[in-house]
Amino acid sequence: MRFSQDFAPPGRDTGRPGRRRTALVTAALSLATALLLAGCGGPAAPAAKAAGTGTGAAADADRIEPLTTTPAPRLPVTVTSADGKRTTITSADRIVPLTGSLSEIVFTLGLGKQVVARDITATFEQAGKLPVVTRAHDVSAESVLSLRPTVVLADTTTGPAEAIGQIRDAGIPLVVVDPATELADVGRRIETVAAALGVPKSGDELRQRTQDRIDAVRKSVPAPAGGAEKPRVAFLYLRGSASVYLLGGRESGASSLLEAAGAVDAGKASGLRKDFTAITSEALAKAAPDAILVMTKGLESVGGVDGLVKIPGVAETPAGMDRRILSIDDGVLLNYGPRTDRVLSELVAQLHPKDGAAK
Repeated sequence: MRFSQDFAPPGRDTGRPGRRRTALVTAALSLATALLLAGCGGPAAPAAKAAGTGTGAAADADRIEPLTTTPAPRLPVTVTSADGKRTTITSADRIVPLTGSLSEIVFTLGLGKQVVARDITATFEQAGKLPVVTRAHDVSAESVLSLRPTVVLADTTTGPAEAIGQIRDAGIPLVVVDPATELADVGRRIETVAAALGVPKSGDELRQRTQDRIDAVRKSVPAPAGGAEKPRVAFLYLRGSASVYLLGGRESGASSLLEAAGAVDAGKASGLRKDFTAITSEALAKAAPDAILVMTKGLESVGGVDGLVKIPGVAETPAGMDRRILSIDDGVLLNYGPRTDRVLSELVAQLHPKDGAAK
């Protein structure tokens, strides 16, 4: 959604940090937003071994699993971008996806060999050797054009607008896709990318595979024991190096995952209607989380769990007192794509440990 990368967000405009705030809070939130939507970048870090860390899913998160068949694009196709532009794609030989989540879809469709560049948020292993065409989180039009792409994929959080315009003015087919902000968006986004690349049948296959896997994880979520209430989980966006500490609300992008994992989004339930708000003792007390969800790099940036509980208000929450911290890799948490079943599985494992212990 989208601190979609190390601190210069392509903010998902669903209310991501700081779109409607003022002064310092506005600037900080705005940065945070971009990072979230783009999938929080930089090289992917291993999942933090903090309280609540699960097992296999996080370890596999840096790899994608392509479809078993390699599709042959049927082109040309003409599609309408999310920004209203009509675009005709005649070749998928040299693809440049400008967000990590779009790269994930392209590679999983089986078209990874045609991808010639990545942005900083594409953290999975198969994309690791590709040249990076973003500076911080801004797209470098010059870098993109130097690679002679036949199609460029972006989403509405990709910027700056000048770079997007420059690529289009050079005559390169550029397709803008609506970002995904919840589980219900996963299939739509896969189908949109597949259609633009001329592989709609592969898109149908990947959409169904992804949905089946998400459904299977959802069925594994245990019901609260003995009529207990669902755990309240607060999503915190942290970038200690930039002194950014935000509490997620209804539009943070995490609510859908938390609810699917059998939890209550504590920020949303406490009345936070937008995306993020600056963390305060009062806001945390009202949210009263039983657990806290963070991105791995965000947790590292504040010095791990020991540093997290020093943030004002955290230690006084039930989550802080129990040191119950859930950590998911930045590069996949909010992607809402082909690996979302793994994210959900990891979240369930951390939130509902089999031994019943609150880690």
